[in-house]
Amino acid sequence: MFYAFAYTVTADDLVDAKWKLDFELTAGIIHQVDVLFQKDCAHKINVQIFKGGHQLWPSNRDSAMRGDATIISFREFLELRGALNDLYALIWTTDASVLKEVIIQIGILPREIIQPISFNQLVETILAL
Repeated sequence: MFYAFAYTVTADDLVDAKWKLDFELTAGIIHQVDVLFQKDCAHKINVQIFKGGHQLWPSNRDSAMRGDATIISFREFLELRGALNDLYALIWTTDASVLKEVIIQIGILPREIIQPISFNQLVETILAL
């Protein structure tokens, strides 16, 4: 299943007052992440995605994803356990005149679909041959 979260940046969402967009997600494996920047974002709108206090994406700390008429899309394998999680995005603009909507899509599937057999099950199967 895919979750989509949209946020339109306001003139108040500057580097010192980043907007925090919480993600309500089910347990499972994050297998796909897409961040969509509209035309005329002009690389002024920034997005970082965190789990707790740890920056996940982009993986180089203190950097941010930016674009203009761009979809940043990548595969991932990150397990979320339990019904509650602490994933969120920080979103801001470096130009108060660039106020566009950003869409973040996250694909999650159950572990059984992404990884139908565990490593231990694989070893047991090989040893049984």
